[in-house]
Amino acid sequence: MTARDDKRIGVVGLGYVGLPLAVAFAQAGCDVIAVDLDLRKIDAIRDGESYIEDVSSEALREAAKRICPTTSYEPLSVADAVIVCVPTPLTENREPDLTPLLSSCQALSGVLQPGQLVVLESTTYPGTTRERVAPLLEESGLAAGRDFHLAFSPERVDPGRTDFTLRTTPKVLGGLTQECGDRAQALYGLVCDELVRVSTPEAAELTKLLENIFRSVNIALVNELAMLTDRMGIDIWEVVDAASTKPYGFMRFDPGPGMGGHCLPVDPFYLSWRAREFDMATEFIELAGKVNQQMPYHCAARAARALNDAGLAVNGARISVFGVSYKPGVGDIRESPALKIIELLSGQGALVSYHDPHVPALGELGLNSVPFDDALVDTDLALIVTAHPSVDHEPIAERAPSVLDLRGVLRHRRVAGVTRL
Repeated sequence: MTARDDKRIGVVGLGYVGLPLAVAFAQAGCDVIAVDLDLRKIDAIRDGESYIEDVSSEALREAAKRICPTTSYEPLSVADAVIVCVPTPLTENREPDLTPLLSSCQALSGVLQPGQLVVLESTTYPGTTRERVAPLLEESGLAAGRDFHLAFSPERVDPGRTDFTLRTTPKVLGGLTQECGDRAQALYGLVCDELVRVSTPEAAELTKLLENIFRSVNIALVNELAMLTDRMGIDIWEVVDAASTKPYGFMRFDPGPGMGGHCLPVDPFYLSWRAREFDMATEFIELAGKVNQQMPYHCAARAARALNDAGLAVNGARISVFGVSYKPGVGDIRESPALKIIELLSGQGALVSYHDPHVPALGELGLNSVPFDDALVDTDLALIVTAHPSVDHEPIAERAPSVLDLRGVLRHRRVAGVTRL
């Protein structure tokens, strides 16, 4: 197989995973062919205007001279390596939807060249790279592991995080063959300080699922305890704070309104679905998913109780939601529990508004973010769903007649009218 130097890199999918990769490889001196079917992203890259928090517009403009954004797969024929990081969502029945991934691989097979490296980064179930991606790419007439290299390397992006970046987060990778793994290792060595080699793509695929299922299960545990302690009259935050003083054998997880983002609400279902093909039910994993899916309903019920304690009904009540993205410091609303909470309260007749400096509009809900001060005018209940670090939450406790804090940011304030999850 012809050796390549990995100086021309293709990146397919320019979201939270793909755009940082494109910029990183450009900064490393590579020419990058950046492919996405969304013309808005292509235009934004050409204009040097970043649309994600992890890449500044300044960094994008500096790297732009080496990035060629396009909606066409044809330029990928000259790439030494192509990294695929398209979405892998769930269907309405909570089953894996590989449509974007398979469509991308089908298009890539039409331009695939001998000696190229293809790496899949999209989160998926074990066996996808070998059983689904390889056959599609081999429609090119080239054989995986013989005529072209194939590997899986799970993305580990945590949007908005600055202490661990693409370069400083250890990169897991597994090749279809030893040589495939060697090529992938050489590729990521350009932009990552530490590489973690596993024996197969399946091991790499399952590594990503384990990481997120670990979080899902532990979040579900503390959320279930939050629902229990609510009935028992015990402060869950006091319990978590106390348990966290143990210097060994305990890892802190905080309760909250539910899980959001592109990974945690989705990944466990990928493994559960795959496990059924092996005649096994992953009951523990599925139970965690059910608990976390239930949290927005519990939080909406808590909001109704807070209003009732103030002598108000949900119907006609003015509720101000603070923070609607799925995590602090970012504008990503994918699978955000805030959306379900707003939907549930609005469905009961509440007049819901929201303030979020990172999310200017919620198009599907027909809402626009209102200024912080306006959100506190004549409100009946302030609902803290996502605690952005740029927002001072203290005035909420001082000015709102009733506050329900779902993130515990006001838990050290013992004032009337403030209740916690």
